[in-house]
Amino acid sequence: MNWNKIKKKIQLLDVRTPSEYQNGHIQGAKNVPLNEIARYTPATNETLYVICHSGVRSKMAAKKLKKKGYDVVNVQGGMSAWTGKVV
Repeated sequence: MNWNKIKKKIQLLDVRTPSEYQNGHIQGAKNVPLNEIARYTPATNETLYVICHSGVRSKMAAKKLKKKGYDVVNVQGGMSAWTGKVV
């Protein structure tokens, strides 16, 4: 997957805690901690890709967002499997 090509067409939500996010995240990812996901309303109709450290929290977040009617993809393996650049 070429991140530079797809990042303009999706919204990446990082559902880790703010401190985890600050320690390193994928460029362009928006930090929406899991405990805030129920109140989150995306500003776009793009596909939402949800990531956390290992995939557990992102799976829970994806389930909540899907129930709200959004097109959601859980990023399997999370940041621990990410091999690209982090900022």
